[in-house]
Amino acid sequence: MKRFFLLFLPLILPGCASYYSHYAMFPAENSAGESRQIRVSWQTAEYPDWWLANNKATPIRVETQCSDRVWRLRDEADEDAAGCGVGIRACGEPGVDVQAPGGNPVLDEAPCMVVDPSNPDARIAGLGGKLELLVSCRPVSPTRGQGDEKRNLDYLRASPVPYTVYARKAPRGSLRAKMPEFDESACDAE
Repeated sequence: MKRFFLLFLPLILPGCASYYSHYAMFPAENSAGESRQIRVSWQTAEYPDWWLANNKATPIRVETQCSDRVWRLRDEADEDAAGCGVGIRACGEPGVDVQAPGGNPVLDEAPCMVVDPSNPDARIAGLGGKLELLVSCRPVSPTRGQGDEKRNLDYLRASPVPYTVYARKAPRGSLRAKMPEFDESACDAE
């Protein structure tokens, strides 16, 4: 009976994971050529090597200062991951995004953003402090609506060379885990 209990103890113990927040903020241009801050963030649950569960992660969020558009990059471990390739990626929306350069419509199999494009087996839960972010699309129009209903949907400028991003890792709930805020005064000036 004691062996039986020890065998199934790991299955009934709650938690055993360490929870972390990962984030980075860097300056870059959006597709309109305006200087903006870009924020990249995700969270992980990391289990000990002896534990039966695999490490888990939320999608990576890519946000651009002054924009309402939030990109969510997913990998194969995410059940909500759409098509558009392999690895850690986000698909564009037909009619909203186009391939850059050239302006060809986005297709189902072509991602607009990819993390570590040289590694199609990359998983969010396995990322370290340095990653590459390749952006290959631009918005059809950086804004939508008119007057008070006008929304900025612009995002990080497309580039044939990936952006190198250095992310910080901090235990979730700690003071270091607080993500930097965007300076909204830059948006009010426009």
